[in-house]
Amino acid sequence: MKDKEILFGDALALLKQLIGLSSLSKEEELTANLIDGFFRERDIKTHRKGHNVWVYNAYYDTNKPTILLNSHHDTVKPNTGYTRDPLAATVEDGKLYGLGSNDAGGCLVSLIATFLYFYERKDLKYNFCLVASAEEEISGKNGIEYVLGDIGPMDFAIVGEPTLMNLAIAEKGLMVLDCNATGKAGHAARDEGDNAIYKALKDVEWFKNYAIEKTSGTLGPIKMSVTVIQAGSQHNVVPANCSFVVDVRTTDAYSNEETLAIIKSHVASEVTARSTRLKSSSIPESHPIVQAGIALGRQVYGSPTMSDQALIPVTSLKLGPGDSARSHMADEFIYIDEIREGINLYIEILNKIV
Repeated sequence: MKDKEILFGDALALLKQLIGLSSLSKEEELTANLIDGFFRERDIKTHRKGHNVWVYNAYYDTNKPTILLNSHHDTVKPNTGYTRDPLAATVEDGKLYGLGSNDAGGCLVSLIATFLYFYERKDLKYNFCLVASAEEEISGKNGIEYVLGDIGPMDFAIVGEPTLMNLAIAEKGLMVLDCNATGKAGHAARDEGDNAIYKALKDVEWFKNYAIEKTSGTLGPIKMSVTVIQAGSQHNVVPANCSFVVDVRTTDAYSNEETLAIIKSHVASEVTARSTRLKSSSIPESHPIVQAGIALGRQVYGSPTMSDQALIPVTSLKLGPGDSARSHMADEFIYIDEIREGINLYIEILNKIV
């Protein structure tokens, strides 16, 4: 076990270095190199595939179950509202500013500190595997999903995302649907054609108003939003096609495939899901890791935002320092004290079960 204040200092220094390196999704080589080097400097053997880096505790035992600690080191592009250099780690009034500071650099370095705290323990009931993953912001196939077959069996996971260190015991999934209504072209001046826009409007209205029967106890109802519509070529031609896109936030009440089947049974448009791989996830409130957090006064809730939980096939809890409301905002920041609190709470929660 290492001193928590030393771990905090090292974590803060690492986060400042991470902020200073561009790490857009699919372009995370520099931050992957930094994380890899951070562990090597401490004589910890690293594993790497693409821009994903992972490590195991010193006394890893194949006869013990393994806890996955996961967070990501990629970022979104800085939005146009930035008034600061997004790659400059600056501290003001107890806040550390910089792109990726809150989402999810603070979580990642706090989990790394937690991993180091337990790294040399010989008396653990569990192994630890920490994965610093890539492409989370785009749910890319070269992120956490890319290494699941390499890291070995996992019992459950803690996914580091900003939750104010409260316990996100469920998370919505995502399907993006491409829908197409087909009519027949004709001249707008005459009674010709079959207007595809009018056909599409009926389905758009259905997506707006329909409530799928079952709701999730933690996540509420499935949310369906029409976000893009395209049709027509010029003012005097009745359009033969109208396409639209629907963002569907799924819950643990139905699988993605079940949700898609319900939608197809109600709309006339042709419906194609771009993917069904981004699934809703949940962990029972009775799970020991959740109960450990509750015992320390942390609240449970269902998260409407998506993370790498959607791709991790074992029970997982989303938990981390920082506030989701700050993610992707201009002049992103995390409070320095949130990092210290994150490390301490991760350790306290895990100490109750390992």
